[in-house]
Amino acid sequence: MNKIVTAEKAISSIKNGDIVAVGGFGLIGCPLQLVDTLAEHEVSDLTIISNNLGEPGGKGLGKILMQNKIKKAIGSYFTSNRDAVQYAKDGKLEVELVPQGTLGERLRAAGAGLGGFYTRTSAGTLLAENKESRVIDGKEYVLEFPLQADVALIKAKKADKLGNLVFSKTARNFNPDMAMAAKITIVQVEELVEVGQLDPEHIITPHLFVNYIVEEGK
Repeated sequence: MNKIVTAEKAISSIKNGDIVAVGGFGLIGCPLQLVDTLAEHEVSDLTIISNNLGEPGGKGLGKILMQNKIKKAIGSYFTSNRDAVQYAKDGKLEVELVPQGTLGERLRAAGAGLGGFYTRTSAGTLLAENKESRVIDGKEYVLEFPLQADVALIKAKKADKLGNLVFSKTARNFNPDMAMAAKITIVQVEELVEVGQLDPEHIITPHLFVNYIVEEGK
C-alpha cells in the first residue's frame, strides 16, 4: 500500500462526529498543514483531543473552532486561546479538562490496549468528581480510562516511505502517543526519505501505526 497521499486525500478520512486527536503543544509540533486542510473539509460535530485549541485569531485549531466544527474539546490548556474560553462560556463548546500527564497516559493506554489506570493527579479536586477512586498505600488514586481517537493528525521531522517516524525535540509532545491511540493516523512530515535511510535507533513511531503520509507543501 502506498501511504503517501495529498493532504486533501488524507483529511477526507474524517467524518462528521469523529474523535480527532491533534498533536503538539501550542503551535509547536502541531501539523498545521493538516489543520488548514481540515478547515477546508466539510465536516461537523468533531470531538478534538489536543493539549490546546490553537491560538487567538484563528491560528492552528483556533481556525476550526471559529468555523463551529468542534462540538467538544478534550485537553489541558485551553486558556491560551481566548476564543475557546468565550465559546465555552457561551455554551458553544463542551470542554473536558484533563491534566497534561493524565492526557498523555490516557492516550498511551489506548495504544497499549490497557483498560485503565489509577493516578494521584486530580484526587480530591473537582476533576475527580463522579470518578471511581481507591486508597493505595494510604493515598487516594483516581481511575482514568483510555482515550481512543478515530483519527490522529500528527507531525514528524522525518519519515521513510513505509511510515517510520522521527520527531524533533519537544515537537514530539503527544504525537507518538496519538499515533498509537487512533484507528487512522495521518502524519505531516518535513522530510520524506527512502526506506533504510533512517537510523533504526532514532525511530520513535514504527510504520505499523501510520496509515497516511503527507509531505509538507504537497
